[in-house]
Amino acid sequence: MQPGEEIESLVDELESIVSDARSPLTGGGAKKIVDAQDVYEILDEIRRIFPQEFSDARRIIKEQAEIIAHAQQQADSIIADAQQQAMILAGDQEVVRLAQQQAEDIRDQAQQYERDTRYNAEEYAESVLAHLEDNLKSLTATVSRVRQTLDENSGSRNTSNNVPW
Repeated sequence: MQPGEEIESLVDELESIVSDARSPLTGGGAKKIVDAQDVYEILDEIRRIFPQEFSDARRIIKEQAEIIAHAQQQADSIIADAQQQAMILAGDQEVVRLAQQQAEDIRDQAQQYERDTRYNAEEYAESVLAHLEDNLKSLTATVSRVRQTLDENSGSRNTSNNVPW
């Protein structure tokens, strides 16, 4: 029998005794004559069963509470693990994001350095070529003056000296 079924059966038996009892001749319909010994036996049986029923009920409630506490502890542990995993994943994603950002920054800096270096090299080459062009112009002018001077000197010698050497 399940807990409580035996007591329920005894209460049903008490109810049956009262229902089946006969009414006294002078008390009206609400009063009944029952065998007190039968009622006392049933009450004694209920008293005997009740402590075991209460004990079983307390044990079941305690086991239930332990099961619930264990389940709650497991749920808390699972939630904590999930939160830790989520934080690790978020941290990993953040590390990846930071690494990608750093790589992009380094690439941008390298591209800027390359542009700056190319610009500076072009500026330097332009400066060197301009200086070289100025030097060549100056040298060309000097060569032209020296030739002109040579031509002038050789023309005056030719006209003034008709003597061969």
